[in-house]
Amino acid sequence: MTDTSFDELLNGYVNNLLTKEELAQFIELLKKEEYASRVEKSIQELFDNEPLPVMADEKKAEAIFKKLMETAAIREMADAAIEMPLRKRAKLFTLRRVAAAVAIIGLLFIATYLLNNRKDKNAIAKTGTKEKPYKNDVLPGGNKAILTLADGSTIVLDEAQNGNLAQQGNTKVIKLDGKLAYNATNAGTGEILYNTISTPRGGQYQVELPDGSKVWLNAASSLHFPTAFVGKERRVEISGEAYFEVTKNKSMPFIVSVNGAEIQVLGTHFNVMAYNDEDAVKTTLLEGAIKFASDNNSSLLKPGQQVQLTKERQLKVVSNVGVDEVVAWKNGMFHFEYATLGTVTRQLARWYDVDIVNQNKNIKDLFVVEMPRSSKLSDVLRVLELTGNIKFEIEGKKIIVLQ
Repeated sequence: MTDTSFDELLNGYVNNLLTKEELAQFIELLKKEEYASRVEKSIQELFDNEPLPVMADEKKAEAIFKKLMETAAIREMADAAIEMPLRKRAKLFTLRRVAAAVAIIGLLFIATYLLNNRKDKNAIAKTGTKEKPYKNDVLPGGNKAILTLADGSTIVLDEAQNGNLAQQGNTKVIKLDGKLAYNATNAGTGEILYNTISTPRGGQYQVELPDGSKVWLNAASSLHFPTAFVGKERRVEISGEAYFEVTKNKSMPFIVSVNGAEIQVLGTHFNVMAYNDEDAVKTTLLEGAIKFASDNNSSLLKPGQQVQLTKERQLKVVSNVGVDEVVAWKNGMFHFEYATLGTVTRQLARWYDVDIVNQNKNIKDLFVVEMPRSSKLSDVLRVLELTGNIKFEIEGKKIIVLQ
């Protein structure tokens, strides 16, 4: 392979542009000592020529690299990345402001590991480094929910078979692999019935409402809704977190009730986070327009904006929100951009159904991580340990933040 070809692959990796086939080809090249040494040179050039923030200064990068060498979870990234779709590839080593530097640190690790593994399968063991042991592990959440019908009876959706689950008035309730659909006929006749779908911690589910609107429920959330929409509006109520793709119907506005507030829409895409343990109800608009109203205050949102309703019932509009981070959960990802420990651990607690015991109240680190929610808890904790001065233990269904 020519130098130009390798340089193109290197540049494509740094910018997360390689196809599955190109990535496999690139990793194969890194098994050769001549190319591994070229990656190391690229790191040095970046540190010499790029003004980098603290997260990726030379000493920090060296510390990250040493931790990488101790972490079996990261060693598996090379093979896992090849199988992962391009748009979902976990960018464990990329920061938006220093993407190239940190990505190449990851590359050097892969190159060194593959090279050592080719020379001596026990090379890493001989250095005395060991993978951080955990007493046990916790699997990720999945499609779990309970459906409460109009008569109060319940159906555990993750145990139910695909197909027709119930008849609610003129509406059929149908399950299709992690999704619930409501097929209404003669919606304008008969009694209005209400259903509630609730996800536990460690659960998520998708619902297609009678009008075709789609709702994704995150862990520890619920959606209360009519089995057929009649009258002048389409009104639902949520708790927890949900992502909406609302079917347009100008004659029947869609209204979401949440924590004593209302979100009024005609047809749009938006995310609502309203967990009781968060500092505010946060509604983020991705497409269309919505009006958020609480008490005597209201705000009109444009795409990319977020309205926050504080515990004191004050409204605050934030522009240029990182929508990728907001809806990462819906796309099967963890995505933290300079997030506090509290923000991170609350998400982990809900998704893995664990409790958090923080024995270290002095942690001020901000975390930058993007990886699949399908990861085991131990893998997520190891990656978090790479990004800050923090240590974890898993004890049963508890995450211990060590002193």
